[in-house]
Amino acid sequence: MDVSYSTIWEAVARRLPDAVAISEPGRDYSYAEFEERSARLAAALADSGVGPGDKVACYQYNGAAYLETVFAALKIGAAPINANYRYTQDELSALLIDADAAALVFSGELAANVTHAARHVPTLRLLVRVGAAPADRPGPDVAELADLLAATPPRPPEERPGSDQIFMYTGGTTGKPKGVIWRQSDLLHSIAVAIFQPLGVAALPATLDEAVEIAVAAHEGGRSLATMPIVPLMHGTGLFNSMGALLVGARIVTVRRGRLNPRHVWETVAEQRVGRIIVAGNAVCQPLVDELIAAEQAGTPHDLGSLRSVLSSGTAFGDRLKHALHERADVTITDAIASSEGGPFAFAITSSVADLPARFFPVPATKVIGSDDGAIAPGSGESGVLAYRGPMPLGYYKDTAKTTTTFRTIDGVRYAIPGDLAEIDADGAIRFLGRGSGVINTGGEKVYPQEVEDALLTHPDVTDGVVVGVADETWGERVAAVVATPNGALTEQELQDWVRRGLAGYKVPRHIVLLPNLPRTPTGKVEISWAKRTVESKTGPIAQDGAERD
Repeated sequence: MDVSYSTIWEAVARRLPDAVAISEPGRDYSYAEFEERSARLAAALADSGVGPGDKVACYQYNGAAYLETVFAALKIGAAPINANYRYTQDELSALLIDADAAALVFSGELAANVTHAARHVPTLRLLVRVGAAPADRPGPDVAELADLLAATPPRPPEERPGSDQIFMYTGGTTGKPKGVIWRQSDLLHSIAVAIFQPLGVAALPATLDEAVEIAVAAHEGGRSLATMPIVPLMHGTGLFNSMGALLVGARIVTVRRGRLNPRHVWETVAEQRVGRIIVAGNAVCQPLVDELIAAEQAGTPHDLGSLRSVLSSGTAFGDRLKHALHERADVTITDAIASSEGGPFAFAITSSVADLPARFFPVPATKVIGSDDGAIAPGSGESGVLAYRGPMPLGYYKDTAKTTTTFRTIDGVRYAIPGDLAEIDADGAIRFLGRGSGVINTGGEKVYPQEVEDALLTHPDVTDGVVVGVADETWGERVAAVVATPNGALTEQELQDWVRRGLAGYKVPRHIVLLPNLPRTPTGKVEISWAKRTVESKTGPIAQDGAERD
């Protein structure tokens, strides 16, 4: 089936016009409305000169407008790209310049950060604001989405090929974000198991008509689960799985903007009869479980009767939290090892407490390879890197060297090898050892230590520094630093505020140890193990604060 996602969504909308496609607080959008609003935005993009191959950036919080922007871009053969809503103005502009972005659709609350991009990104042809901007931070004077849709006739549906692209920008391991280029046909194949197998469909539909019939039957039979991406749509886990849900006539449910509100999440699950939630391991599930326990102790337990599935990817998800969810709901928890560059490599699937401890088993397209590119034998005790030979991206945008490193051909077969270390137990289960490149994964967000070190070293009183990830039960890892300074009055808070001026909040070190100097080896290196021990010895156990993170 060589068609774009937009072509399938258009066909589903024709067959299920009155079915609800998206529910956001206070508003439902039918498939017909989803299609028409996206068609109007697509026409506005085209009228501004945006066309096939151009990049349309989504700098938005979760909501209908995010998915409408993606749909609109796909309708004209443009590539949607994600921009992290936590980015500062400089980080946003840098990403848009790297992407050669032709259009930007942004949440009104983020308008102030767009002013810099409007002045410094020469390729931008259209900027669209979703909702009002704060009075004290108005941002650039641009069209508001509602006004633009009202003034623009819808663009007629146009069948688009699966060779059309979608970009997923990832922090990766190189400091600045990199655009991972997916052909839509490859992305469709990569999520086929997660989307179609629960419906009893073993393989990807062969034709557009077959795909639509599956969607109609699933919707009418009540098997298309209402899906709530609790993780941001700006991340691949949230967006790709939401896009997949819309392929089969499901409904996407979003919650209020702002920091994670666990009570609101569970109340929405009950009110909207959500069947599947998309999370990011401990970082999201810890506060959700805490709320379940608190509600039970208060004598007002949450109704989880509709919940059937929990999907997580990209960060640690501990058995303790899985146990708590299985005790309280009849759910299947699917925990995936995956990346923007390919996969899923492996799944740990549990349907009850009896299935714990959870263990990851590789999909057939995965193997673990050693330094000689040979497969690691199960039970050998050797470690290697995960390699995936299934559907995968074309590579990184404007980075041939990185593409060659990550997407390698071995014995005539192309593999995606992002650098995840693993061992294989005797029974074939995979033990994930982390990313070998040193990237810090904090709640699904990727932080490159060099970028944070560079920010610290711009402070006039900092002479040296090293940034590391330290273990954290909730976030998987937290960003921490050991800094050398001759100024005994310099404080941790001052340095955190300094870094925050130029970097997103999740990149700011949660703990900074200040010393007169750092011990470096004869080759000029600081031992990472020493830095981690130093942070842990000075700070003690890492406090858990649930969702209270920038």
